[in-house]
Amino acid sequence: MISIRRYCEQDKEKWNAFNSNSKNCLFMFDRNYMDYHSDRFVDHSLMFFDDDELIAILPLSQKEDLLISHGGLTYGGFISDNKMKQHTMNECFDKLVEYSKENEIKKVRYKVIPYIYHKQPAEEDRYALYAHGGRLITVDASTYVKLADPCKMPKGRKAQISRAKREKVEIRISDDLDSYTDFITLENKVLEEKHDTHAVHTADELKMLHDRFPDNIHLYAAYRNTSLIAGTVVFVYDEVVHTQYMAASDEARHIGALDLAVNTVMEEYKDSRKWLDFGISTEHDRIYLNEGLISQKEGFGGRTGVYEIWEMDI
Repeated sequence: MISIRRYCEQDKEKWNAFNSNSKNCLFMFDRNYMDYHSDRFVDHSLMFFDDDELIAILPLSQKEDLLISHGGLTYGGFISDNKMKQHTMNECFDKLVEYSKENEIKKVRYKVIPYIYHKQPAEEDRYALYAHGGRLITVDASTYVKLADPCKMPKGRKAQISRAKREKVEIRISDDLDSYTDFITLENKVLEEKHDTHAVHTADELKMLHDRFPDNIHLYAAYRNTSLIAGTVVFVYDEVVHTQYMAASDEARHIGALDLAVNTVMEEYKDSRKWLDFGISTEHDRIYLNEGLISQKEGFGGRTGVYEIWEMDI
């Protein structure tokens, strides 16, 4: 018999242990990551039990009568281990619907974890969403590079990487606060000029999260004449390296500094990770593809993979 319990602080150790041993484990579902922005989101995460055995966890936040998996994360669907089978996931969704009704929830918005992050197939949730009347409301285009066998890199990209080397651009893993501060200042300048927005994380938050997860978060910074002119912050998962942020000054774009930084990441992880995920080149609120941005990412040998968001009326 499946039962649900809402997560509370006393469950932290049990939650983190289950996540770390799951077949679709992501370190950002660790409570030491999730809870850094607990002041911005009303956490309503759930734990699913079969009798007394924990069989799944579901990161969720609540906004009025809406549950979102998760408002503060890129995705946040069911986390399960190798014991999870389709009929059990169907029952978990049955209980999720029942629980939502009991708690006056009208809708569940569900961000699917892309398959490249799975250590074993873990798409039981997608079928269960469909079987429970869920509808696909957003498809965002990301760009994935198969690190062991990328698509061919165009001559122009190779030329930019070579130019950066000639211009004596140096790539360093720079995880000190000053470097994160310089990078986020550059990132926000670019975002404000091009998109009238700013980075989700502050430099202090990135440094804090790096210190909590020193093997999973790094800044690959491009320096020229002691100045940080470009870089990428990467989140490193079991199967995937994700470029959480990328930024380049006008000087860096001219001499290929960001190209060299990304290429350095690819070389660094090609033997230990399967995929590089550049993140989306689309916008959630409308069907819009930033063709220049996705073309830049495709130039590293990547091709499209998608992020899906579903909704289920209760």
